Amino acid sequence: MITARPIELLAPAKNLDCGMEAVRHGADAVYVGAPTFGARAAAGNSVDDIRTLCDYAHIYDVRVYVALNTILRDDELKIAERMIRQLYDAGADALIVQDMGITQLDIPPIPLHASTQADNATPGKVEFLHRAGFGQIVLARELTLEEIRNISAHVPDATLEAFIHGALCVSYSGRCYLSAALCGRSANRGECAQYCRLPYSLVDRDGQAVQENRHLLSLKDLNRSDDLEAMMLAGISSFKIEGRLKDVSYVKNITAHYRREMDAVFAANPAFYRSSSGHSSFTFTPCPEKSFNRGFTSYFLHGRDLDIASPDTPKSIGEPVGTVKELKGNSFTVAGLKPIHNGDGLAFFNSRGELEGFRVNRTEANRIFPQGITDVRNRPDAATSRKLPAVKPGMPLYRNFDRDFERLLAQPSATRKIGVRVEWGDYPDGFVLAMTDESDARVVIARPFAGEIARTPQDGNVKAQLGKLGSTPFEAEQIILSTAKNYFVPSSLLNDMRREAVDKLLSVRRMRFRRRYAKRSACGGEAIYPQQKLDYTANISNREAERFYKKHGVTELEPSFEDKPRDGVPLMYTKHCLRYSLGWCPTLQGKKSPYGEPYFLAYKDRRLRLAFDCKKCRMLVYDSK
Repeated sequence: MITARPIELLAPAKNLDCGMEAVRHGADAVYVGAPTFGARAAAGNSVDDIRTLCDYAHIYDVRVYVALNTILRDDELKIAERMIRQLYDAGADALIVQDMGITQLDIPPIPLHASTQADNATPGKVEFLHRAGFGQIVLARELTLEEIRNISAHVPDATLEAFIHGALCVSYSGRCYLSAALCGRSANRGECAQYCRLPYSLVDRDGQAVQENRHLLSLKDLNRSDDLEAMMLAGISSFKIEGRLKDVSYVKNITAHYRREMDAVFAANPAFYRSSSGHSSFTFTPCPEKSFNRGFTSYFLHGRDLDIASPDTPKSIGEPVGTVKELKGNSFTVAGLKPIHNGDGLAFFNSRGELEGFRVNRTEANRIFPQGITDVRNRPDAATSRKLPAVKPGMPLYRNFDRDFERLLAQPSATRKIGVRVEWGDYPDGFVLAMTDESDARVVIARPFAGEIARTPQDGNVKAQLGKLGSTPFEAEQIILSTAKNYFVPSSLLNDMRREAVDKLLSVRRMRFRRRYAKRSACGGEAIYPQQKLDYTANISNREAERFYKKHGVTELEPSFEDKPRDGVPLMYTKHCLRYSLGWCPTLQGKKSPYGEPYFLAYKDRRLRLAFDCKKCRMLVYDSK
């Protein structure tokens, strides 16, 4: 039996502008980076900006979550504690954390959400976090629908969150130490150097090349547009879009896309409904292919899939627009159904398998005249300029910049309105105006006024003036007039009463916003951690995190890799398996590699050794030294 419940579309914001646009374009919740200690160090926001975003979002019952999801050192705990109090006072609705030490601080009753970096991949771990007081738990991206169903069945009262769109970490989040080991920049401290996006050569134990100069750890981007209802049925209540470093056009487009997709699910299945108020209208047709993407995958949601990687490039490919048909002079024709316009950015894979791009100077029907070519490989000295791009007949073309689409998004591209019922009537000494919103919040304004019979009908003007709600968050869905006689009503009176009603209804909505409070008593010792021994992958970096785990039954623990780097341990745990991608998985494909193991990934003078844990169906990456 399906339990009816509200569903949350959770959108990213790197700054205040992105956050407000996420709300306008249909988000039910927005997550932003804290001023510091966020897993995207470049996406911090001031407390004042977060307060402004909360004030705006709460009008629509939209919640604001603040990411404070790095691991903390002892000397940072008091700083974090003070900042959390400031965020709570600013109106933040929850903190997204991975460091369990935060639960031991003297902080206000702000709800805590367990970041995906806390490695939330098993029923036992999710049950523990739920019992330990976490209000929402972000599941590992690698889980299948069946695994999500099992977790939901095991912990039916837990609020589960899952990613549905955006860039994918190839490693289990929080369990990647590649960047920390190779250059001292810790992903768990918000400073990932993205070694997974580099080009590697895969070589065997004898140094023979299996693959050369390919982005073997780089994944496509996530897109689960077709899986939303299935995920709801499996137990997901919060649907998260990745992208706290993305620009505002990405936030607008992707949020609007999933708003439409989710509303379609709600219309077909009334067991699910949105968790915030208002309705968004758009001046554009959302299209996720037009925003940054490396190609799309649903990842492991339906089991293992060969087509999850983006080995040819870590750059944005964009949307397919056709194939090259005929070369002629300084132009070429395209066979395709999508129109191409002046100023568009097009890309293609050249004969060496490298992504190149160019701007369109002008078009004549299906004939393209390029401005020149820009090589977009990962070499800053590789920029070239030629009369005609190195395209050949039959090559697929992609558009990674749609000028007209971006121009639409650069303008005000959405409005969000809360429906209201407006009632106008009279009483013995004057007129009365009532305004009721879709949540049944209601205000009544009465003004004394001498009743005079009008010479002309007044209903049309009364409706016109009361319906002028354009710049407010409200939209008149119904205007009801019930006056005893055709009284004369000055437009100035109507406008004054309408403005007063709007101001009071906004105040009522802010007062009625239901803030959630955490029950810290739930963090007692009755919740027992599913393991008694923890190694460096638990990311324990401060004394309060140690205290948390010991209080919950852990008897042995290691300090984090960041605090105590060590040799001979895996630097990455990933479900993406190169042996499977090459068709040589002995378990699932029943084939044996023709090359001698171990395999190595080679980049410049760096070599990484691969190992395969078939029992847990994952690949491990070590420093070869």
